[in-house]
Amino acid sequence: MLNKIAKKSAGSGKRGAKATPEVKKVVAFDFDGTLTYKDSFIAFLQTSKGNLQMASALAFQPYMLFDYMRTKDRGALKARLLYKLLGDITQRELEILVKAFVTKTGQSLFRPDALAAWKAHDLPDRTRVIVTASPELLVGPFGRLIGADRIIGTRLKFSERGTLLPELIGPNCRGEEKMCRLRETFGDTLDLEAAYGDTAGDTEMLAAARHGHYRVFTQKP
Repeated sequence: MLNKIAKKSAGSGKRGAKATPEVKKVVAFDFDGTLTYKDSFIAFLQTSKGNLQMASALAFQPYMLFDYMRTKDRGALKARLLYKLLGDITQRELEILVKAFVTKTGQSLFRPDALAAWKAHDLPDRTRVIVTASPELLVGPFGRLIGADRIIGTRLKFSERGTLLPELIGPNCRGEEKMCRLRETFGDTLDLEAAYGDTAGDTEMLAAARHGHYRVFTQKP
């Protein structure tokens, strides 16, 4: 009798146990030049401030270019240029500008063949991730527009008052930093099934993937 009760209790425990969640395979896409045919950050600045203001910002602040030539730090140049053009804008105000840009632009920046590949990976066992050097705040709405599960990008820094600073949180999301951020996001469960990229800044991510695809998309809208 006691043996029957013990067996019944053991069986009940099994039925009540939670199943280990299935780890999905990650498919990582670079954004600018891969999913899109041109740089979204430059397109945003052109739309928001115009080519003349962009050129003036670089012409009258030559230290930005000189410093970049010395350090090759694209992240620092990006942060300083954005701050020079937008000033002490609040995060909320910047998000409103970005929302207007994304609403106006829609999917017009996307390569048709890249979108086709993106949709082909819309499978139950896949997690589609955008990993980009462009600001996460900018690419986020584009990612949500096409159904991205995660958006990993360069993180802009804001002051305690919530205003933009000419700095970044952490390194520019390029090169090895892309893999660092992927590992930070998925931890030991990272299973990088495939990756798509178009520059040297994607080399580490492509090499780490089971299937790395370099410059496979060529179509323009």
